[in-house]
Amino acid sequence: MRVILAQPRGFCAGVVRAIEIVERALQAFGPPIYVRHEIVHNRHVVDSLKAKGAIFVEELNEVPVGAVTIFSAHGVARAVEEEADRRGLNVIDATCPLVSKVHNQANRYVRDARELILIGHAGHPEVEGTKGRIPGPVHLVQTEADVAKLAILADTPVAYVTQTTLSVDDTRGIIAAIEQKFSDVVGPDTRDICYATQNRQSAVRELCKVVDVLLVVGASNSSNSNRLREIGASSGIPSYLIADGRQLKSEWVRGAEVVGLTAGASAPETLVEYVIDALAALEAVDISTMVGRVEDIEFKLPAVLADAKTPKIEAI
Repeated sequence: MRVILAQPRGFCAGVVRAIEIVERALQAFGPPIYVRHEIVHNRHVVDSLKAKGAIFVEELNEVPVGAVTIFSAHGVARAVEEEADRRGLNVIDATCPLVSKVHNQANRYVRDARELILIGHAGHPEVEGTKGRIPGPVHLVQTEADVAKLAILADTPVAYVTQTTLSVDDTRGIIAAIEQKFSDVVGPDTRDICYATQNRQSAVRELCKVVDVLLVVGASNSSNSNRLREIGASSGIPSYLIADGRQLKSEWVRGAEVVGLTAGASAPETLVEYVIDALAALEAVDISTMVGRVEDIEFKLPAVLADAKTPKIEAI
């Protein structure tokens, strides 16, 4: 069986930064360290950090007064920041810089007296955080049909921003619907869309041209991992989301000559290796990596942790 690995795949710079923030905080301050929401959407990553002394909570009232508290990579609403301040929490913000960039763009549009449209998935932590940072109404749309239902006059100045785990391809139709419905529209340049989301989706589209089956390593609650599987399925390739090698079903790959393997932006490379081992337990495998974009982006750590030392986290 030939197994072709997508390039790029797995951890993006924002995820590497978020995990390293927790690792360094544990070393600098000692456990326990409290983290609001899963630092990234991957159970293996979360369980590993729990074993080192991180405690994950959904609400700040679960955190002792004065404790070191980390906000996840998805970002938080201003009300959460204000609550943390009232409780005297020692906060370290692990919000992905690209998510923060969306927040800044959105606030700039609102200051320019534009109605703000947010393209994203209802209930996703990033969407909730973005909505909670805007001093005014935010119109959430998930489909082109949602745009048609917007109760905004056609000549109203509007602006749109997008959830970072959506790519240019994901949002193209919705943006076109916004531009068709309204006469005065502004939005971010396509270069401002999260590079990692776009790169991983583009790689999967290329991979699907040469494989019989696609396996996507990622968590069931990971938006970008689910989208990678959907892209494979829409390409006509049997596609499966798999948390780790233990979930591999032999019937998925029975008779397949070429299996494509990728991973969502919050899935560590070790989980990809576990899936390869599971495939190898079924029959001999020949592993190769597709030619693709090499990512060398790194995001700075918060100053309070810059001097703390931790093992370097490998990114793909």
